[in-house]
Amino acid sequence: MSGIASCPACDSRNFSLFYEVHGVPAHNSLVFDSPQEARDFPKGDLKIAFCEGCGFIFNTAFDPSLLAYSPAYEDQQSFSETFNQFARKLATDLIERHGLQGKNIVEIGCGKGDFLASLSTLANNRGTGIDPTAIHERLQGDAADRVTFLREFYSERHAELDFDFLCCRHTLEHIPDVGDFMRTVRASVEGKNPGIFFELPDVTRVLEDVAYWDMYYEHCSYFDPGSLARLFRYCDFDVLDLQRAYDDQYLVLNARPRRRSNEPLPIEGSVDQTRRAVKQFARSVAIITDGWRRYFENASRKKRVAIWGSGSKCVAFLTTLGIALGDNVVIVDINPHRHGKFIPGTGMEISSPKILCDFKPHEVIVMNEIYTAEIGAELGKMGVETRLMTADGTMKATA
Repeated sequence: MSGIASCPACDSRNFSLFYEVHGVPAHNSLVFDSPQEARDFPKGDLKIAFCEGCGFIFNTAFDPSLLAYSPAYEDQQSFSETFNQFARKLATDLIERHGLQGKNIVEIGCGKGDFLASLSTLANNRGTGIDPTAIHERLQGDAADRVTFLREFYSERHAELDFDFLCCRHTLEHIPDVGDFMRTVRASVEGKNPGIFFELPDVTRVLEDVAYWDMYYEHCSYFDPGSLARLFRYCDFDVLDLQRAYDDQYLVLNARPRRRSNEPLPIEGSVDQTRRAVKQFARSVAIITDGWRRYFENASRKKRVAIWGSGSKCVAFLTTLGIALGDNVVIVDINPHRHGKFIPGTGMEISSPKILCDFKPHEVIVMNEIYTAEIGAELGKMGVETRLMTADGTMKATA
């Protein structure tokens, strides 16, 4: 079935495949300077499996040698005010909860450093961000002085850093050997007793909504509350609290090195519950993808369509369908660093939303439902009258 002999989280050998897609881009968040370069980027397979031992979900076909994390990796979300409001509140809450005043903070997988900058500037802290995609020039003002980037992957040697708080947001899902990684994190906090915070996607919504566009190559590891908490306990952490956030799209977890026996929290589901959700996803995903193929086939003859959001969801949404789109479909994004670039897989160009004034789409597909109101308001400002629909095919509003 694969080269993986046991679950990367709990070492169980009892796991089974439930979803396969072949020839998907190895990176969804890279952008390219030409369509050909985008289409030629290395591809891999999704062979997504469910562990019967702990409920962890992972890509058994994942090959890390296909990846190329670099500053060209463009996943910055801070151009959205909806996201910024969430991130600001989260930073403020963590500062208050963990007493982060004049402290040293380390963020594993800091991206372009927006969140680390907030933690550092809001409360006189100093931050070290560890991420090969970081770009220090993106930081402005006080943040540029308070934040240091190490453009590398997190490893055992980072235990030498002096820190009072360790956070890791939207990185664990990119790690194939999650057990080994969390044991490395555990070793690095030995004797320090820092606050520990993790944030990552919740696979519960992906399975229940059959959101196939949220399963892609970079994300090789998928957690629900139960499997995430079990991993932390396997690796000798106490899970202090675990909640859903951002319209139930994310899991947010606070932990500490283990001091006592840690009982399951109410949010944690059983392995049986996850198994049922996996089976439902497997039964339904072909119906969903066939429906979208028919939609674009009909649209090619009848309407102009814009896809709002050019990142990972968009790339997975289109490449999984495996169809060629014509000039009646455009992709737009508010991130100016993406404009004029091309997405992996299909090689389609990314444009500013301003083109919609002339393009006049009949429908706009919103790749992340949480931004529907923000996108609708922006379309209204531009005077673009259209219908909004989300990736699940639901019509949401008229702008």
